[in-house]
Amino acid sequence: MVLNILRWILTLILAVFAGKLMQKLKMPAILGWLIAGMALGPNALNLLPQNLMDTTLYKTVIIWMQCSFGLMLGTELVWRRVKKYGRALMITTLTQSLGTFLFVSAMFAILFYFIHIPLYLAFAFGGIALATAPAPALAIVQEFHTKGPVTSTLLPMAVLDDIVGIAVFFTVDSCIARAVSGGALPLYMIPVMIFLPILIGIATGIITGKILKHPHNKQQTLAILLVGVTATAAIGLFFNEMVFTNITLNYMLMGVSFSACFSNMVDDETLNNITAWYNNILSVSLVTAIVDLGAPLDYHLIIGAGMTTFLYIASRAFGKYFGARIGATATHMPKTVQKYLGLTLLPHSGVSLVFTGIICATLQASRPDLASLVKGTIAAAAVINEIIAVFAARKGFELAGEMHKA
Repeated sequence: MVLNILRWILTLILAVFAGKLMQKLKMPAILGWLIAGMALGPNALNLLPQNLMDTTLYKTVIIWMQCSFGLMLGTELVWRRVKKYGRALMITTLTQSLGTFLFVSAMFAILFYFIHIPLYLAFAFGGIALATAPAPALAIVQEFHTKGPVTSTLLPMAVLDDIVGIAVFFTVDSCIARAVSGGALPLYMIPVMIFLPILIGIATGIITGKILKHPHNKQQTLAILLVGVTATAAIGLFFNEMVFTNITLNYMLMGVSFSACFSNMVDDETLNNITAWYNNILSVSLVTAIVDLGAPLDYHLIIGAGMTTFLYIASRAFGKYFGARIGATATHMPKTVQKYLGLTLLPHSGVSLVFTGIICATLQASRPDLASLVKGTIAAAAVINEIIAVFAARKGFELAGEMHKA
């Protein structure tokens, strides 16, 4: 175990150096972290082996890190700041997420009609496609200190997008499970998956907010935050392991709710100090999460990518970009948001691989052929899309004029 932990630490150190190299090449550091995860993971050099990634310790640390980088989103969800975009934000979130779901589903339905594959599988691809993985775009936000309308819209939208994604995906999964007669997640569990993480975060966030309202120095503040994040993750893990064992709760959503709660309870000066002091911990959390995102990806899949993979990448990009553009234009959001928000919504891998595992488990018993099709398509798309998406997200912020780091 000690050897495995040392290998994990070495992997993270090498990932940081890979990020520095990318920065020298005028590219985002996250691309180096992602490639390092892929190159050092179980499908390549195996410095970060699968048996380590399957351990309870590894999974628990990743859960904590997911809660931790939720603070980057939650501290932006201050009502006095985002209320001016409230209605526009909701509408644009729905147009880009549901628009992506409908467009990807329609494209695959047309393809499957001609090659005689059950049409319900088209909705599986649509359900997987609508979600956005916020970590890559957030890493760019942090690295380049982006600031402006696109950034201000993206941060709260990443949270809302997760909620819509969970609701739509698990509804689709439940319907597919009924179609293949392989059992189903009860429909009443869908609101549990959405609201339980939020309630856990609110509960710990209120307590933390009441403590942070009183003056504290840097060390005390960091200690309070670390205890709060740990308590949030621990409560979530308890519910996931002991109460609702047939579902996977969203730990990042817990971190978002936790931090959004205390962020609305403290004044602006305190909140600015909190975000500045927590920045180094946030950086470690992001590197760890991105390496974990890249490790399961198999670079061999790029070579074997077929028509369904490219259809998935292209149709999802179309749905995200134009869905965001339609919503932002209809609600008269700033021109830069209308033009470039969609580019920052392309990162996808972490969420897509989780959703793929769930869909494949649903299909495996009665239609293993369809499970293999989904797994092969999305796995290859995850590798190709994530590299493209990092460049696209960075370009979106650049074209919007929100990059503030040389």
